[in-house]
Amino acid sequence: KQKNAKFYWQQARNFFKATKSLANNSKPLTTYYCFLNATKTLLEIKNVAYDFSHGVSGRSEKGHNNIKNEFVRLKTRGVLAGLCNYFEETVQPKSSEEPHEEYSLKDVFYNLAYIHRAYNVTYTNQTELFIPILEPKLVRDKNKNKAWMQFELESEHSNKSTMSKLNSLNYEKEVISENNEGFTIRNKRRFKWDVVRNLPDDVNQNRLDNYLKARRNEMQYIYSASELWYLKRNDSISASVIDRNPAVLTYAAMHRLSELARYQPNILQSHLEKDASWLLNEFIEKSIVQFLDQISSEITGNTFRITGFRT
Repeated sequence: KQKNAKFYWQQARNFFKATKSLANNSKPLTTYYCFLNATKTLLEIKNVAYDFSHGVSGRSEKGHNNIKNEFVRLKTRGVLAGLCNYFEETVQPKSSEEPHEEYSLKDVFYNLAYIHRAYNVTYTNQTELFIPILEPKLVRDKNKNKAWMQFELESEHSNKSTMSKLNSLNYEKEVISENNEGFTIRNKRRFKWDVVRNLPDDVNQNRLDNYLKARRNEMQYIYSASELWYLKRNDSISASVIDRNPAVLTYAAMHRLSELARYQPNILQSHLEKDASWLLNEFIEKSIVQFLDQISSEITGNTFRITGFRT
């Protein structure tokens, strides 16, 4: 029944296949069009209205060729604006003269968990933004009919330093569940979950949906052979923290790189050979599977895992 969505998904698949055979100084062009069509598929299936423009542009600031001088601009109309609307995020224009939001590529990369290791090695003086967590889940107190988010910390992160970061995010240690290997952490925020036989009515379902939406930008997932979850800090550690869904940031950053690939390939090649080369190459290589995994999950409601690995 979704003819447009099916067409866009086939287009995304074609661009994905084409990307595999290209060098990294050309991949951004086909990767972006893969993202564009995958996003249109999601918006069509979810009945989110959108303008057919891209919804994003970019610019370079004068100076050395550096990713901190490359900027993305999120606009109030277009496919990316539709994606923002889907995630219930608003694009806030800087002014009437500048009807867009603007971020540097460097700051965008700082906010993406799937390249955070390459980022931290490249920029060693910047505070670690992500905390690795294990087995995130919802836990219910049957006596009080209350539920909350809970997860585990690896033993190397089960310390006062990590807890000080988590406290600012409204998480606390569950003392009675503490073990020798790591801490059990729970969110202080609770929601009422008064359900019989795990069959929620509309009221309880809305409570759950609202709770998960509030947690959404706190957590990021890396597509891999095993479950890799990260909690994103938002305790004003840096002006570089961007409160946006990683799919939105990935789309915007790839659009800027595709512009460079089309119109200034020599500048893109320069970026790929400079100090941030590993970070930039990691983004170009990893973002396509990461983005498609998230969009696929949004469309289907399913989780996808790489096969052939024991967990």
